[in-house]
Amino acid sequence: MSDLLENGTATQHEYNASEIQVLEGLEAVRKRPGMYIGSTSASGLHHLVYEIVDNAIDEALAGYCTEISVTINPGNSITVVDNGRGIPVDIQAQTGKPALEVVYTILHAGGKFGGGGYKVSGGLHGVGASVVNACSEWLEVRVHKNGQIYEMKFSRGKVTQAMTVIGETDHTGTEVTFQPDPEMFEELEYSYETLHRRMREQAFLNAGLKIIMTDARPGQEQTEEMCYEGGIREFVTFINDDRGTEPIHPQVIYMAGEKEDAMAEIAMQYTDSYNELIVSFANNIHTPEGGMHEEGFKRALTGVINAYGKKMKLLKDDDKLSGDDCREGLTCIISVKLTEAQFEGQTKAKLGNSEIRTLVSNVVTKALMEFLEENPSVGKAVIEKALLASQARAAARKARDSVRRKTGLESGQMSDKLQDCNERDPSLCEIYIVEGDSSAGSAIQGRDSRFQAILSMWGKMLNVEKARADKIYGNDKLYPLIVALGAGIGEEFNIEKLRYHKIIIMADADVDGSHIRTLLLTFFFRYMRPLIENGYVYSAVPPLYKLTRGRTTRVAYSDEQRDAISAELRGGNPNIKVDISRFKGLGEMDPHELWETTMDPEQRSLRRITLGDAISADKIFSVLMGEEVEPRRRWIEKNARYVENLDI
Repeated sequence: MSDLLENGTATQHEYNASEIQVLEGLEAVRKRPGMYIGSTSASGLHHLVYEIVDNAIDEALAGYCTEISVTINPGNSITVVDNGRGIPVDIQAQTGKPALEVVYTILHAGGKFGGGGYKVSGGLHGVGASVVNACSEWLEVRVHKNGQIYEMKFSRGKVTQAMTVIGETDHTGTEVTFQPDPEMFEELEYSYETLHRRMREQAFLNAGLKIIMTDARPGQEQTEEMCYEGGIREFVTFINDDRGTEPIHPQVIYMAGEKEDAMAEIAMQYTDSYNELIVSFANNIHTPEGGMHEEGFKRALTGVINAYGKKMKLLKDDDKLSGDDCREGLTCIISVKLTEAQFEGQTKAKLGNSEIRTLVSNVVTKALMEFLEENPSVGKAVIEKALLASQARAAARKARDSVRRKTGLESGQMSDKLQDCNERDPSLCEIYIVEGDSSAGSAIQGRDSRFQAILSMWGKMLNVEKARADKIYGNDKLYPLIVALGAGIGEEFNIEKLRYHKIIIMADADVDGSHIRTLLLTFFFRYMRPLIENGYVYSAVPPLYKLTRGRTTRVAYSDEQRDAISAELRGGNPNIKVDISRFKGLGEMDPHELWETTMDPEQRSLRRITLGDAISADKIFSVLMGEEVEPRRRWIEKNARYVENLDI
């Protein structure tokens, strides 16, 4: 890290082998890669890139790197280049090996353990480079340093070319190219969209840092340069534009402060949405489960808005706005940086540092009150929105109590739309949500009643994206579902009371079916999100075609599968006739066909619904189900060919 002089300028701090410390050796990674990168699926594959980029961003945080480029090469190898100081190449004292080799071959070797190399760092705290090396079929690294270019090559974590000087250079930096190992990963195809989204996020979080994302694969060539001088302010504006929400005040509110080795910055803006979106980061790492920085923000926000409302006589003395009231329609980015970040779990989903709660709370309490006092029109708009939210919440409580009385929610009285199963252990039970009486009739006859329940929905259900909570309770399409699942909704949701651990949406494979599925998922996302977070929500995948040759009948779930099965049934003879019919809908299937193709656990295909990440999931629901037509049209035009495989 640079040492700051009194006038704020930096003196060059030499980054050399003395700052690289070794804690232990490397073998475990190839045996248990999931422990280090989360999984060997697509998420783990992309995580390799993040680890190398995180190392470059650490150089940016230290004040030495201004530009990073990430390229997907033909063949799906990855190249990451930065203009930082370059990884040390001198001999590391503990091992007697070049520091470059130590960093790439030994776990927990790096400048992030108090040696003075970095004050703030992200990544996996010193295991990133070596883990990527261990998970790569081959990896090559070139370091520009001391006027020379040093090169080293590896294969599956082992050195294949010792560090060699291959030329001269007039700049500093590190260039890493690696090919993920097909022996370790289930998938080897990189998604430009996934990497681009992550790189854009990092550019927003590090104001002024230029990140260039390129896809060099034939037929997929594209590149984008991202640099945001406004940092997280621009991040908030981007999210609101992308979601199609309308701000209720023009400027993004920005707050920042620091204490000792920790700093916090917050950007926020209220919109006309009924939903809040708070996205938090610690040392540039997304913390999807929040933590102390979010706690500090929420506590301070609620306190300031109530205090301001009373001070300006916008709230009566006995009025008290809840945290949920104060956050309705809020888009907020919280970014903290600290020397010793304490994350809960290897995947760093939650930040545990209690001192950061105090810092964030103090920053928000002081800066937000000052902003509202200086901008009374914004303050009035925020208080009015929170009051409306409070009134709607009170109406929702009345509606909920009314629903309980009318529907027997308290007594557990089930709707006649539910055909329940015999099993009572939720972990063994599954419920199919089926649209239409004919489809439900086939499902009821075809199911295994020991563990499969059927809930019939009818007509188009309420679009909850356009409704407050008071409109949800008592809706005749939704309350049978709420009662059947048994866990409540919204603030009262209790996953311990859930009656089924597989909730399967079974809708036709057409536009109407997609609409019904999206409406249901929007409801789950907004009012029962833990269902999705815990992996309890699925989409059934009914077949599209039935193929018959003589007494042999097969089904196909895609056009490609249809063609392959047809060719297989003909056995290479074009003169043999194969009857191909398209299933018109679930209601057209006989009960035994529906069981064999869509409901039999031994034969069926289910697609688990997951939360890819908070921003993209929230955006999809806001765009697809919100008021704004234009963002929805743009999204559909861009993604129409992917909709059949949409993973939320």
